[in-house]
Amino acid sequence: MPAPTLAHTSPRTLTDIYGPDIAVCARPAQEATVPAARHRATRDALTARPLPVAADTPIICSAGGTDPTLLAELRDGGLPVGTDPREFRTETEFTTRVAEALSDGLRLSMEYPQPTTLCPDERSLKSAELVGYLNNKASISTFVDPRFQARRAIVTTDELPDAAPAEKSWVLKAATNAAHGASLDVYLHHAGDPIALPAFTDILTEVVVEEYLHIHRNWGIQLHIAADATARLLAVTDQRVDAAGIYTGGRFGTVEPLPADLLTECLAIAQRAADVGYRGMCSLDCAQTRDGRLVMLDLNFRITSGSIPLLALRTIRPDALDRPAESLKITTTAPIADLLTALRPAIRSGGLIVTGGHDTRRTDNPIPESIVHLLVFGDDPDDVTARRAALEAIYKS
Repeated sequence: MPAPTLAHTSPRTLTDIYGPDIAVCARPAQEATVPAARHRATRDALTARPLPVAADTPIICSAGGTDPTLLAELRDGGLPVGTDPREFRTETEFTTRVAEALSDGLRLSMEYPQPTTLCPDERSLKSAELVGYLNNKASISTFVDPRFQARRAIVTTDELPDAAPAEKSWVLKAATNAAHGASLDVYLHHAGDPIALPAFTDILTEVVVEEYLHIHRNWGIQLHIAADATARLLAVTDQRVDAAGIYTGGRFGTVEPLPADLLTECLAIAQRAADVGYRGMCSLDCAQTRDGRLVMLDLNFRITSGSIPLLALRTIRPDALDRPAESLKITTTAPIADLLTALRPAIRSGGLIVTGGHDTRRTDNPIPESIVHLLVFGDDPDDVTARRAALEAIYKS
């Protein structure tokens, strides 16, 4: 079988981007000071996110993402589901799968930094130090032109009472190379509200205090950097964010164009990362404020929930790339097979694609939780939004 060709335009799968002999592991490391059960479901689910578009790329993946009913639905939908999932159900099995991949001669693309004792840098597509540094909320100033930076300060946790008073609005971000993502490292405070500091302030000695911005438009710039070390644009998406600042899904297709100078800066940021050794996918969060400022909010140098739907659409519905589409996530305590059964009439009627999922019942996690990622698309943006909102309303906890 010939080696996969690296795509220089319009990649559809992880294999197009990462090339041959690379295994992907999208699991945040377990921090030594954090209880093992905390964020376990999130950490496991993140490993399953790349599987639906993996093609020939091996994926070190929680068994929660390989439920047979889920995989059948993904394949029936036309997705290039990974042909080489390296399943784990426990922490010990995770370590074993990593060791097996290395013994098979594969290099690992750790989308989040893992200890070098688990995966030495010489066996990694990019070093743990580099991935951590690029995703550290305190590093944005070294990669972003000052004119696109929000006002921010790095302070010690002891300095927080003075730097982040209750009577002002501000954003708190974790200044750490752990880069665990999943909105676990950002906290928004509205002036006058009680302060309930997030758990990361009990762990870290330094944090980032950033100005609270009144956002008019919020974009996710999806890019990729293949083996030729050139940053290329995948797409510009709109981001849906809830009142707490948590990402709830994206809008694809008919998106208000990004200002040219901001798009140029996004490509330059990704190229700066490529020049110091980064390879893979990335998503840059940026915004236009109500007073017209253009600001870079976050750098996410890893596979994100915004990139998977784009690859899925390129594979099975390229005609829908320029049409209205919105992604969403449904979380329930029911088994994933039951959830898919309930969704099947809507899926079969068209305009709805399952793009991934995870069920903790297939792991040793004692807390039952199922997640399904979906993409709603169509010709009418109002209809797409209404169908997405209706699904969210049905399964809202």
